[in-house]
Amino acid sequence: MSSKDKLRKLFVSLGVKGTLCLICLLICVSSISFALVTYTGSVIITPTQQLTVGTATTSWTIYQNQQNANQYMPGGSTESTLTPGDSTSYAFKVATDPNQVCAVEVELTTAMDPSQFSSFTITVLSSQSGGTWNTEPLYAAATGTTTKASINGLMQGDAAYIHQAISTTEYYEIQVTYSYDGSNTTPITATFQFTPLPMNSF
Repeated sequence: MSSKDKLRKLFVSLGVKGTLCLICLLICVSSISFALVTYTGSVIITPTQQLTVGTATTSWTIYQNQQNANQYMPGGSTESTLTPGDSTSYAFKVATDPNQVCAVEVELTTAMDPSQFSSFTITVLSSQSGGTWNTEPLYAAATGTTTKASINGLMQGDAAYIHQAISTTEYYEIQVTYSYDGSNTTPITATFQFTPLPMNSF
């Protein structure tokens, strides 16, 4: 049976009233589909960088049998004089806005050789506007209140976090207190890693 015959048979079985009802239903469905209204919304996404690296490379001179000596990143054997507009005067800076605080994880990518160093202790200094550097509290985690005194540079993966509050700009310097007992005079690379972790609160 052809499609036309099937359609004719349907209309006959429905009768005049049934056919009219079917036509009305089809018109209503068609009207409803054409009456739908849609709306759109768009968002402009602006990525924001909170941490900026200052001095990325520097050099230190250390001496055999030097005990409990200090070196600074970037200052060398003495603390740098912080100049906020001069990126060579700090290791990194963090600028937060009213929306996100920022924790920064500080660690060495590779631990120092304990057969050469008997200690390699890392602390962090901070300043907001230049002048005096202050000891920055170090935290055991990106959130929470548990603190730790320092980072052990002889232990692979040992890290600590600084917590920076909302709406501040702060500059940071790395301080290392070390004892060098080794006989090696080959240059050693110490790579400090700073990982910003924006969050709503600590």
